[in-house]
Amino acid sequence: MAKEPAARRSDKRTVEKLADNLADNLRRLRDERGLSQQQMSRISGIPRPTWASLESGSANPTLSVLARAAAALQVSIEELVGPPRSACQFFPAGTIPARRRGDAELRSLLPEAIPGIDIGRMELAPGAVLKGVPHTRGTREYLSCESGEIELIASGERWLLGPGDALVFRGDQRHTYRNPGRRRAVAVSVVAFAPVAG
Repeated sequence: MAKEPAARRSDKRTVEKLADNLADNLRRLRDERGLSQQQMSRISGIPRPTWASLESGSANPTLSVLARAAAALQVSIEELVGPPRSACQFFPAGTIPARRRGDAELRSLLPEAIPGIDIGRMELAPGAVLKGVPHTRGTREYLSCESGEIELIASGERWLLGPGDALVFRGDQRHTYRNPGRRRAVAVSVVAFAPVAG
């Protein structure tokens, strides 16, 4: 009896792994949403027996079925067939990169991007000035001072924020951050980008 070629065995293992990933991810995502297979069937338009086969790992779904399942669960197809994610992912201090602009240090507060929102932490040395970049029309910015003092200059106005103070302003205009104090200032900035017309 002829031995199965190594490449074919490898392909079979890859397909089996993808089917296992799909089954695990579908069960986990459905459970996280508190939905039954019947409810997922109604939401996705996939027959319940087919959904059950997907969750058991015995189905060989078409791209159309994968796309409907992904849309119903509001995830990408890659997330459905990729290795299952753990419920939590820990990012130790220092693993989220920081960048410098002059005497300011800027760091994203979140390890993953959120569409339409940028959340960052800024540290300004005493006397440091940081020029903000005007964003698309309709963008809103939120600035909250954690420690020290931050002065925001926008539209010819000056606002001085101390610890706990917050300011909301248009992010589509020129604006500048300045630390007028004698100690390091720390603030959190949230930029809510305006949707781009398309």
